[in-house]
Amino acid sequence: QVQLVQSGGGLVQAGGSLRLSCAVSAFTFSSSAMGWFCQALVKERDLVAHISGNGARTYYADSVKGRFTISRDNAKNSVYLKQNSLRPEDTAVYYCAARFGFTSTIPTTPIRYNYWGQGTQVTVSS
Repeated sequence: QVQLVQSGGGLVQAGGSLRLSCAVSAFTFSSSAMGWFCQALVKERDLVAHISGNGARTYYADSVKGRFTISRDNAKNSVYLKQNSLRPEDTAVYYCAARFGFTSTIPTTPIRYNYWGQGTQVTVSS
């Protein structure tokens, strides 16, 4: 059974930084593409960043380009999201997600991911 356990998050002032971590219990972790989604109150769950299994390909939502960095360590079965220059509008619950199986396109919607972390709150104060 695949499990995703998140850590990190919390309360930070605008302009500050956070690092989210997601540990995945799956021996085929290097075969999985990983994504970070955010979901603010009464909003849909949106893709923030995505990384391919070998880390060679990444994708970022326009709203976070240049501020957030997704990375992974396949030796540790973990994926990370470094958040810099945080803004109040980044406030949301953040979820990591895993997708197993080949895809030729970036999976940008939640339905295309197979497993989810428990979510972690990020709150940015102004």
